[in-house]
Amino acid sequence: MRLKDKVVIVTGGSRGIGLALVRRLLAEGAKVAFTGTRQESLDKAIAALGDSAANAKGYILDVAQSAACEAMVKQVITDLGAVHVLVNNAGITKDTLMMRMKEEDWDSVIDTNLKGAFNCLKAVTRPMMGQRWGRIINISSVVGLMGNAGQVNYAASKAGMLGMTKAAAKELASRNITVNAIAPGFIASDMTEVIAEEAKKAYLSAIPLNRFGTGDEIASAVVFLASDDSAYITGQTLNVDGGMVMQ
Repeated sequence: MRLKDKVVIVTGGSRGIGLALVRRLLAEGAKVAFTGTRQESLDKAIAALGDSAANAKGYILDVAQSAACEAMVKQVITDLGAVHVLVNNAGITKDTLMMRMKEEDWDSVIDTNLKGAFNCLKAVTRPMMGQRWGRIINISSVVGLMGNAGQVNYAASKAGMLGMTKAAAKELASRNITVNAIAPGFIASDMTEVIAEEAKKAYLSAIPLNRFGTGDEIASAVVFLASDDSAYITGQTLNVDGGMVMQ
């Protein structure tokens, strides 16, 4: 158990990739606080976790609200005793071609994906600095590296996370806090189920490993970056994409 007794916050942890992260972190011995936007989704996640849910607690949170993020982190520290790891996973899509994109579609994606990640990162910074140890992991996307038609807002938000990762890594390194990003490729989840079959085939043809990834494979990367195994890695982006993007 590489994360025994560590307290981890996973935003957007009630379903899909986020729930896979929560399940794996619990298996590694962590206590996990996870967020969602509806109590119903939190309750379903707790039920899905089964016996391991004894070490998990759900919190309703709109990550776009900075005061709410501050309050959530304080409550997690009260409930679970500390916060050692933050996984910024919460994200939404509102895809359409740029010429058709409404201002509110741009704003909501940037507010949730980028501003939301910043809000949570800022909220954990002070307690992590005080304990002189921390791990921050931002879940970005290969779309932030290579772009994608119809996802100008999403690509901008995920590219912004990569710049934020590097800047925060430089600010926090002296306090033994690492900040890294993971850029998943095409990962099978409820978020990708809505993509048309023809588009899925096009994505598959661009993946050298010739298959889609799983939430468990993203979880393996998260556990690595959250553990002492990655103590000398900061400011980096780990592509977990089957070879879609090679740098």
